[in-house]
Amino acid sequence: MQIRKRIEANAARLTAGERKLAASLLADYPYAGLDSIQKLAERADVSPPSISRFVIKIGLPGYQEFQDLLITELKESQRSPVQVHQQGRSIEGGYLSDFISRASIQMSVSGDAITEAQFDQICSMLSDPKKDVYVLGGRSSNTIAQHLSFHLRQSRRGVFQVPENNEAWPEYLLRMKQGDILFMVDFRRYQRTLEELAEKAANQFGAKVVLMTDKWMSPISRFAAEILPIHIESGTLWGTYAPALSIAEAIVTRIAEDNFEVTSARIQAWDALRESRRDQNK
Repeated sequence: MQIRKRIEANAARLTAGERKLAASLLADYPYAGLDSIQKLAERADVSPPSISRFVIKIGLPGYQEFQDLLITELKESQRSPVQVHQQGRSIEGGYLSDFISRASIQMSVSGDAITEAQFDQICSMLSDPKKDVYVLGGRSSNTIAQHLSFHLRQSRRGVFQVPENNEAWPEYLLRMKQGDILFMVDFRRYQRTLEELAEKAANQFGAKVVLMTDKWMSPISRFAAEILPIHIESGTLWGTYAPALSIAEAIVTRIAEDNFEVTSARIQAWDALRESRRDQNK
C-alpha cells in the first residue's frame, strides 16, 4: 500500500501533531519523506521520536522501511515528478491553455495533499456554531481569506474578517474565546506580522489556528492545529492561487450544504434586508 494511502487509512487515529506531520509530508510528496528524519522533524516542527511513532502507526516497522517504500513508489509511479515539480519550463503552445493546464495539475496535487478526514475535521471546526471564526490572509493571499469569510458568513453567525491593518488586531484578539478558530492564509513570501498574530491567538487566547499555506510551510505552522498544504507554483512569474481558491470553495460549499436549512434561512434573511435597503433608497 502506498504511503499516501496508509496515511489516509489511519487519518482518524492521528493526533494533532501527527496531522501536522502528515500535512508536511503530503505537501511535497514523496520528496519530503526522503529527507533525513532530523530534517523532516525540523520541517514539520515535531520530534524525531514522533516521526518514528507515526511510521509505526501507519503500519511500517521503521523510518528506513518508510523511505524504501517511498523510493519504490517514485520509481514505479506513472506520474512523472515533473508533473509535481513544475519549475523552469516556459509556456508552450497557447499561453492560456498551457497556463490553465498547469493550474489544473496543481489543483489535483493540492487535493491529493489533503486527506478526506482532515478536510472533514476542518469543515467541522469552521461550522461549529459555538466557536467564532476569524479570517485573515497575507498581502495578496487575503483575497482567498476574504472569499472564504464572505461565503461562510452566509452560512453562520460569528465570522469575522480581520482587517489587514495590524493596529486593529488587538480588538479581535481580545474578542477571542478559548477554542475559537483563526483561519489564516500565508504563502511565500511569509509575513512576520501574521506569524506574531498566530502566536498570540494560539498561546495567549487559546484559539485554534487553521493554516492554508504552500508546500514550504509558513512559520505559522508552528502554532497551527490544522494545516492545508496548497501547491501554487506554476513555473511562471507568479504562482497560481486557483488551487487555494478551489479548496476554500470546497470548504464553504460543504459547510453550506451540510447545514442547508440554516444556510437557506440566513441567505433569505440576508437578501430581504438588502431588498429593504433598496426600497428605502428609491
